[in-house]
Amino acid sequence: MFARQPDLTYEEYLTYEQASPTKHEFFNGEAFAMAGASEDHNLIVGGLFSRIWNHLRGKPCRVFSSDMKLTIAAADNATYYPDVMVVCDRTDSDPYIKQKPCLLIEVLSPSTALLDRREKLFNYQKLESLQEYVLVSQSEVKVDLYRRDDDGGWLVQSLGNADNLYLQSIDLAIALSEIYEDVEL
Repeated sequence: MFARQPDLTYEEYLTYEQASPTKHEFFNGEAFAMAGASEDHNLIVGGLFSRIWNHLRGKPCRVFSSDMKLTIAAADNATYYPDVMVVCDRTDSDPYIKQKPCLLIEVLSPSTALLDRREKLFNYQKLESLQEYVLVSQSEVKVDLYRRDDDGGWLVQSLGNADNLYLQSIDLAIALSEIYEDVEL
């Protein structure tokens, strides 16, 4: 017989997460351990992070990599570790948790692609501050860009080999060839 694991409160999750050697995302009262990332995943994230960091130097926005938590109050405090996150609102000042990103990027892994395309997309779109959500494949040269329109709806654009990814939220264009430059597909 199986017993259901009791739900965690958000506060219990934060206490648990602070003491844990493993990162966990939090959704619907449960903490989910995060698996390690592949070499290609790390190369893509590192390349994007460094290009964005260089672009934002001296500007009020800050870029964070996959060790910074994002909590979404409108999604019952769902908490994730986005691969790349940009926050331009300096009132979002907690040193461990951000809540007002303008840009989120996830690099798709075989084990997380469905989660990134469904649950995270749904919850991320609840963030009033979010202007763009980017999904980057690591198995092919393909990027999906979700951008909030003037009416609060979301438009999606799929990009391939010869395209540039234009991040309107931070006014930065990156060629897809640069995103994948060290990745062997």
